[in-house]
Order: sequence, then structure tokens, then C-alpha cells
Amino acid sequence: MPAFPAAAREAVRDDTLRANLRHATHTIRDKRARAVAELADWDRLREAGRAVKDHTLRHLDHYLLRLEEAVTAAGGTVHWAADAAEANRIVTGLVLATGEREVVKVKSMATQEIGLNEALEAAGIAAYETDLAELIVQLGHDRPSHILVPAIHRNRGEIRDIFRTRMGDWGRPAPEDLDDTPAALAEAARLHLREKFLRARVAVSGANFMVAETGTMVVLESEGNGRMCLTLPETLISVVGIEKVVPTFRDLEIFLQTLPRSSTAERMNPYTTMWTGLGPSKGADGDGPSAFHLVLLDNGRTDTLADEVGRQALRCIRCSACLNVCPVYERAGGHAYGSVYPGPIGAILSPQLRGTASEIDATLPYASTLCGACYEVCPVAIDIPEVLVHLRERVVQGGPVTREGIRVRIRPATGHAAERAAMRGARLLLDHPGVLRRAERVLARTRRFRPHRLPGAAGRAWTDTRDLPPIPAESFRDWWTRERGGTR
Repeated sequence: MPAFPAAAREAVRDDTLRANLRHATHTIRDKRARAVAELADWDRLREAGRAVKDHTLRHLDHYLLRLEEAVTAAGGTVHWAADAAEANRIVTGLVLATGEREVVKVKSMATQEIGLNEALEAAGIAAYETDLAELIVQLGHDRPSHILVPAIHRNRGEIRDIFRTRMGDWGRPAPEDLDDTPAALAEAARLHLREKFLRARVAVSGANFMVAETGTMVVLESEGNGRMCLTLPETLISVVGIEKVVPTFRDLEIFLQTLPRSSTAERMNPYTTMWTGLGPSKGADGDGPSAFHLVLLDNGRTDTLADEVGRQALRCIRCSACLNVCPVYERAGGHAYGSVYPGPIGAILSPQLRGTASEIDATLPYASTLCGACYEVCPVAIDIPEVLVHLRERVVQGGPVTREGIRVRIRPATGHAAERAAMRGARLLLDHPGVLRRAERVLARTRRFRPHRLPGAAGRAWTDTRDLPPIPAESFRDWWTRERGGTR
């Protein structure tokens, strides 16, 4: 992937993409605002979610071991994966051991993060996405561009064309007279997927939450496809990031209120599936899988946890609220971020999970205006602007930048030289009050010569849509001296 500025520059030229994003993000965020406003205690729920997540992260080793004990006691098998390669090797081996050559998948960002579909394909295993938006992405040989709605960059006409031309290559074809109405598109997907649900013997999922106290996995989804994958197959393999654990079952009370309202603007999630090991029947009467495997994924999370500022990114519950209010995401779209985690959360999570050695990861912390809208809507109070500034400092200073702890000197991203020069000038002025006072007086006396546009290509582009602030006739220092006689 190219650096974010180059990828974003290409994306903003796509008028259809921008129109799709603008319509979708405005619709979702307006509905979310109304849903959140219904709760008088939203701020307290938000603070409670933050506190639970922070407590869990501080004691993550304890709760992960407790989770392993509970899952094992309930009949499940726990596997530990240090990185993507190990996780892919574990899952591929588990599928091959069943003798099957196809799996159905519940929407899972962790499996996208590690490239599981590609690893399974290399082993001769077909992985079928069952979430409607993920199905659209898979059929179109595309990449997800949103956490909640992976196909947000597609409109109905584009989806109809994808179904007509691609669906037959993956199974049951779409009707020849398929139109672009939501009902017709949903029905075509339903008929296409039903064959896979009834045939599949192995399913792969993620999880929104894992309860250490009971070993319970929790998946929230809106279509029912997850319920089909989690109950019909004989073998269930869940790949989950280690940060998804919560201490007790009661903690779910918080997140089952905040996640639906922040993501889909619903008071209650349509489908919330919970399972503990193999369940009471142990699969003996066909009620649930007869084998359950939990793959606990690190893949950079432990190193992220070691960063006192950056670790708050691990609170994320993947609601996507930050994407829907971000002016940068709305214009550039998700593909420009070069990660399965786009938008503001991706700008702070991906560089920590992957390191900042690549050009795309070194520029992601700059993919923001620092307006703070993302922090205001985050249901677990992640201060994304704070982490962005922290990561910018890390990129400029050159490390640490890799998961292996190797310090690598990174060439600062192109285009930041003027910013660094401005910061050095500001430091000089603020460190020397006398120089600052004289500079303020010179500016005031020459204010009629103030340019309306900044010099240079970057300056002209910036002032095409912004006015330079006017220079006052006198500085605050001089006004204070005149009005208060020099008193403090």
C-alpha cells in the first residue's frame, strides 16, 4: 500500500465513492445520535465501559488464564497464537484434521487482520463469508472499507452487478432478472448462503467479548448468519484477540447497551449469540458443535499493551462510531488506510499492531485533523487524538517501531518538513518571552500587509478553503498593560 496521503489523494477523486460514503456515514451517525440521546446515563455507561476495559488490560495475564481454565472445563480447547502466521497455521491444521475442504465464516476482523482466508485458500480450503456486506466484498474481489459495513463504498446498483456476474462462481447464481431493491438483493444472498449453511461442517468465527469468569464467547450481529454458523456446523473455531476478554458475565450489561447504540443505532442487538464450550448437550444430539476451539491471538497486542498512552486503543469494541464522524474518513474512505482497521481507530491501532516500519503505517498517525469528534462518540472513551499525537512523536523520533522491539530509524513522511520547521520556530518564541513580545508588536504594526494566501503549493492548497486569521491591532500583552497598568 502507498502512504496514506497518496492513497487518499486518489480516493477523493472518485465522486461515486465520496457520494456513497457521505450518504452512509451521515445516515448512521444521525441515527446513532438519536439512540444515544435516549439514555440519561450514557456518560456513566461510557465511563463504566472504560473502567472495565482498563482494569482488564492491567490484569490481562490473570484474566486470560482464567478464561483458558473456564473454556477447557466446558469442553473447549484453547490455542495460543503469538502472531498471524501461527494463528493461520493452527486454524488450517484444525480444518484439515476434520477432512473438510470448506468453511463458513462469521464476520471477523481478527481473521481479516491475519489474512486467514488467503492462508486457507493456499491449503486448498474454501472460506465462504456469510455476512451480507462481507459476501459483497468477497464476490467483488474487493477489500473491506468500514468496520461495521465493509461494503459501505458500494451502492445498490454496484451490488446488483456484482451478484449477477460473480455469485454463480461461488455457488448458487443470482436470478437473471435481479434488480437493485434491498429486498431482492437480500433474497438473492439468502438463497445463495442457505446452501452453504446446510452443507458446512466447519465454521470460523471471531467474538465481540469473552467472559473470563465462565468461558463464554459472545457474538453480536444483525442478520442471523452468525447464529447459523455458530450452531449448525460440527466444528467451531473462534479466532479472538486477547484484548476482547472481560472479567465477569455481569460486565456484559454495559457493553450490550453501548455497542448496539454506537454501531447500528439500535436499542438492542438483533442477534446476540453466547456459547460456553460445547454447551450442555456436548453436541450429542446435534445441538451445537461437537468440537470447539478458541485461538487466542496476540499479533502485536502485548507490545501495544506496554505503551502507557497507546494501550487505550485496545479498549476498542469495534463499534465504528469514530469512522462515521471523521471528516477524513468520509472523504478518503477505508481503503486509503491500508488496513482492515480503517478510520481514526485504525490510524492508532494498525501502527501499533504492525509497527511503523512501512510507509503506510508511518503516515497513518497523520491521517487526522485532530478535531476530537472521534473521542466524543467513543463508547469506551478512547482519546484517539492523544494517541495520534503520541504516535506522530514516535514516528519522528524513530522508534520503537517493530513488534520485535527493534528500534528502526524512520524517515519522516514527505510533507512534514514545514510542520517541523514551524514547531521549531514556535518553540524558540515561547522559550524567549522578550522575542515573542517583539514579534507580536512587529506583526501588529505590519498587519495591513498580511497575505491572504500562504506561499508554496501546500500553503496555497490550504488557504484555498480557509481564511488566515486577522492580526489584531495590539497584542494581548499590550492590551493588558494598557487596561490594567501592568498588574498581573
